[in-house]
Amino acid sequence: MTKKQFDMIVIGSGPGGYVSAIRGSQLGLNVAVIEREDLGGICLNWGCIPTKSILRSAEVYHLMQRASEFGLKAEKVDFDLSQIIKRSRSIAKQLSGGVTHLLRKNKVTVFNGDAEFKSKNELMIKSEGNETVITAKNIVIATGARARQVPGLEVDGKNVWAYREALQPSRVPKKLLVVGSGAIGIEFASFFNSIGSDTTVVEMMDTILPVEDKEISAFAKKQFQKHGMTILEGTQVKGITKVKDGVEATIVDSKSETKATFDTIISAVGIVGNVENLNLEQIGVKVEKSHIVVDEFCQTGVPSVYAIGDVAGPPWLAHKASHEGVMVAELIGGGKPHQVTSTLIPGCTYSMPQIASVGLTEDECKGSGIKYKVGRFPFIGNGKAIALGESEGMIKTIFDDKTGELLGAHMVGSEVTELIQGYVVGRQLETTEAELMDAVFPHPTLSEMMHESVLGAYGRAIHI
Repeated sequence: MTKKQFDMIVIGSGPGGYVSAIRGSQLGLNVAVIEREDLGGICLNWGCIPTKSILRSAEVYHLMQRASEFGLKAEKVDFDLSQIIKRSRSIAKQLSGGVTHLLRKNKVTVFNGDAEFKSKNELMIKSEGNETVITAKNIVIATGARARQVPGLEVDGKNVWAYREALQPSRVPKKLLVVGSGAIGIEFASFFNSIGSDTTVVEMMDTILPVEDKEISAFAKKQFQKHGMTILEGTQVKGITKVKDGVEATIVDSKSETKATFDTIISAVGIVGNVENLNLEQIGVKVEKSHIVVDEFCQTGVPSVYAIGDVAGPPWLAHKASHEGVMVAELIGGGKPHQVTSTLIPGCTYSMPQIASVGLTEDECKGSGIKYKVGRFPFIGNGKAIALGESEGMIKTIFDDKTGELLGAHMVGSEVTELIQGYVVGRQLETTEAELMDAVFPHPTLSEMMHESVLGAYGRAIHI
């Protein structure tokens, strides 16, 4: 059995892990990564990237069906599901190879296998019957998370899917039930609805996209319904029964209980952290509800052990994990980085329409007793949006009534996942309405709506 010494070991190579390892190496640390599956983690291989690939296919297919609106002719428009999935897997493979190259370029040592703590500074790696022990002064846990298995709604790969099955389907569901309306659920619902599935979304909360501003969620709901989706809020799936034509689901709300048959169910009701078999209890790392307990700098109760990304709790976002990974690497390297602040982290949902946000919602402002101003601007008032044929959408901005600080921004519509970064930078720089009003936005662009929304909060909007 061999034994090697490093300055920093990262368990997991997702967007938190591989970024943390690279930054550590840039700082002169001798770094190792342990990965039991594919480099790039779930996000790159089975999450963020492949879902965006299939959603892009659905978007193009949707546009082709609208060709006549743009003076174009496209007859007998159709799709090939196998080719959509082949493209998606090819992109994931390409980017995983890119991570391999980046780690090699930055002289990060990669171990394949399962990691287990032997002590707070020592790890055992098990791979195909072989055992390797490596040690480091600091260890970063970046093991990510997986789909939550709900009792009575267990994934079987045939009629009940989680994200892996939904990303490599052998068929297009005829009648689809999506349980959960967070970003994952809504994105899959949007994809399959766009290629012809009769899609129903069930959400136990009183609104879909429950982490978003309620006004934005309500707008998105209307658009999803316009595209043919059935949306059931304040509703739960009480149980399922296998039947000849698929699965019969018992759906309950506060007033009634109904049964409906679906050939496919996608379970998207949250995630659980990958904390098993790491031997965390032995070294004193605390775990609550499957997530590792950390402080604002991602330090566990064990001084030399850190946890980043999904395994360390919400928000469960790849870009949050990456920034935490950089922060931890810089701490280990002797720096004094800023902590990652959740209210400065944008959230994006890549459905049709897209949803994006950063900062406080209007309800959160009310709940905190903050006096605020709200600005809104509709896509229908923007020349570029109309020219694109994407006139359904809205941008909403929230400002502190006293100081003018930008408290939050919320968007729904075409390309808002790209637009949101302007407000993210504004939040990071502690921008007020004055700077945003004075900034010159190019014409004709969708970004002009960001300017108009700010102006609208102070009664100065021009185009509405």
